[in-house]
Parts: sequence; C-alpha cells; structure tokens
Amino acid sequence: MAFRYGGRYSPDEARRGTADGRRAPPAPMLHHLASRPKWVTVAATPFLLGAFFQSPLGMATDLAAFGLIALAMWLTREGLAAEAAYDTRRVARRPAFPRKLFGGLLAGLGLGLGAAEPGALAGAGVIGLAGFALHLLAFGADPMRDKGMDDVDSFQQNRAARMIEEGETHLSQMQEAIQKIGDRRLEARVAGFAATVRDLFEQVRDNPGDLSAARRYLGIYLIGARDAAVKFADLYGRTEDPQTRAAFETFLDDLEKGFGAQTDKLLEGDRSDLEIEISVLRDRLVREGVRPAADPASRPPLASPDARDLDGLLSPERDSLRKLP
Repeated sequence: MAFRYGGRYSPDEARRGTADGRRAPPAPMLHHLASRPKWVTVAATPFLLGAFFQSPLGMATDLAAFGLIALAMWLTREGLAAEAAYDTRRVARRPAFPRKLFGGLLAGLGLGLGAAEPGALAGAGVIGLAGFALHLLAFGADPMRDKGMDDVDSFQQNRAARMIEEGETHLSQMQEAIQKIGDRRLEARVAGFAATVRDLFEQVRDNPGDLSAARRYLGIYLIGARDAAVKFADLYGRTEDPQTRAAFETFLDDLEKGFGAQTDKLLEGDRSDLEIEISVLRDRLVREGVRPAADPASRPPLASPDARDLDGLLSPERDSLRKLP
C-alpha cells in the first residue's frame, strides 16, 4: 500500500488520504497560540540557572518560581487545547476546570515569588499582578458558557458523552495492541479507521438524539473491533502469517465502510429535518402574507410525509374546523 507524502504541517493535510482512497488520520487540533507557553517557560530559565549561585533560601525561592511558571504554562497549554476543541465543535460544554485562569494565577505567583526580596513585598505583589494581567492579555480567558446546548437534553447529552468516552477507550486499546507489532503500515491503517469512527463520535456529540441509532456502533461493533485487534496482534506477532494480516485488513475495510455509512445516514437525517422545517415555515409565511406563494411545480418536494402532517397542524384552516360544532 502506497501513501502520499505529507506531514503535520503539510497543506491540506486534513483531507489527504491514502493511495487507495482511505481517509488518513487527521492532524491534531492546535490553537493558534499553542506555541506561546513554550517561550514563556524558556524566558523563565534564568530563575532555574541562577538558583544554584545563591544562598539556600534564594535557591529554594528561585526554583519554586521557575516550577510555578512551568506549571502555569503547562496548564495554559492544556487550556488552549481545550479551547481549540470547544471552538471546533458546534455543541460543546464549557471546560469543567478553567486551566488558563489558574495558569495565569500561578504565573503571577511565580513572578511575584521570583521578584520577592526582604522589605520589598509590595513591589513583588505588583509584579505578580502585572504578570497575571499580561497572561490574560496574551492568552485570553477560558470559555465560560456552554455552546449550542439551548435545545439539547442534558440527560441525553451526558449519555452520549459517556458512550463517546468509552468508545475513545476502546479505540486507544485497539491502537495500543497494534503498536506492539511494530508495523507502521498497520498502525496507519488503524489510525485511519479511528478517524472514521471519530466522525461518528462528532455527529453524536453534536446531535445527542442520534445516540439510539448509533448505539450498536459505539458499543457492540467497537468492542468487537477492539477484541479482534487484540487477538490479531497476539497471533500475528507470533506467526506473521500474511493471510491473517489480509483477513484483518479486510475486516477493517468492511467495518470502516459500516461506520462511514452510519455517519452519512445520520447526516442525511439532519438534512431531511432541515428541509422539513424550511418547507413548513415557508408555507406558514405564505399564509400570513409575508411572502408570495410559489409555483407548486417549482417548489421542492417534501422529504417526508411527516412534513405534511406537521404542516396541517400549523394550518389555520384546520384550527377553524376544530372550532365548528
């Protein structure tokens, strides 16, 4: 199997695939400020290097200052990653732990501690506050509101989140089993399958009502794929039988097609729902005289008979008939 050359920083990497048309694993989501915490940590290295040329108290203070700043930048980097995932998704909860906020507090505390001297605690406090303010200006605040969840059932959303979390665990176990073989081609193949599965994860995360239709894929099928990968890794690691490898790759092909077809089916259902809503509201606007009536021949057909039923429920003529004795 041949792969197109590319890497993390190659253009159009997200849509790049293998030579046989399979999807390549996507590049990780990165925030546009993801490189800044590293440089702040590098800028704090004078605390680390100069600590060994001071008194024991000064050494402990400078080492603590560097440790706080390094921890702050780690928290900030994690907060930026969480914000990138939040911005990418249509429906998302705010981060449970505001990492950037606490990163800013630790950065200010580290700067204040590094600048502290006997009799100059007020100046150290001012430096710490300035460090917190600069951190806020450089990295921004954490997302503090849920997004796109006004009409989402929280119970269903929590169920979908648990199922997706379990599915991510199955995928990780599957990939770990294949990595034990040490075959990069197989690792890339499983990574491509994982990318297709995560498309279904995103669809269910955005529309928790699709969980019932996707339950078998998130549970039974994914557990079966994990178990098959573990058994294949154990057998192929001992025998290196090409027939066993071909059977496993064929199994992945069939399974990937099934997951892709289910994702497309759910997406098509969303499109049908949108067409129904548009058709019903358009007819309602016509009845209220907001827009002229369209030629019936040019009107797109309704995607489902449910739309006609819903349209009838909204019809003022039916309301008037109900009032007749």
